[in-house]
Amino acid sequence: MPRTLLTIASGNPKKVTEIEQMLGPLPIDVQRQPKELNIEETGTTYLENALLKAKAVAQLTNTWTIADDSGLEVDYLNGKPGIFSARYAPTNEEKLSKILNAIRDIPYRSARFCSVMVLCDPEGNLIKDSKGICWGELLKSPAYPGGEFESIFWVRETKCSYGELNQEQLNKLGSRGKAARSIAPVLKEKLGLEN
Repeated sequence: MPRTLLTIASGNPKKVTEIEQMLGPLPIDVQRQPKELNIEETGTTYLENALLKAKAVAQLTNTWTIADDSGLEVDYLNGKPGIFSARYAPTNEEKLSKILNAIRDIPYRSARFCSVMVLCDPEGNLIKDSKGICWGELLKSPAYPGGEFESIFWVRETKCSYGELNQEQLNKLGSRGKAARSIAPVLKEKLGLEN
């Protein structure tokens, strides 16, 4: 019997692998979106952006598709950069510098990573959406060199930065992991993979 194909609406191989692992061991084949595809994220919410990606990829590939949109929300900055996290500054170094300068002397450094994940059928219809949040606070400097926002986001439960979490911790505490856990049972049911 042929295995079901699931497409992750992302061109980032690391993200595709991460989401695949978070869904758990399923008898499906996972692929990333076609290389030449570039979907502009014009939505005003994580959900809108995730849906834009999932619908386009599902209709193009005629496969069940998962997409997510994520961002860092800083309480002192009224939830910014949020959906604009990826476009907050041209480089990772500039992003870190910009956000650390914005909260330089602020004692209350609470923040969260927020991820919204969607599952669409091969026609591009929304079947399920879920949201995951990881709470933490911002460090005064990166925990390691060369990182992104994950390098300055401290997760209290693990006593390390988000970027230093192992796969098990990401699955349990990470914003994308929490969203994937909510999607997985629906995916199993819809694909007839339940025991």
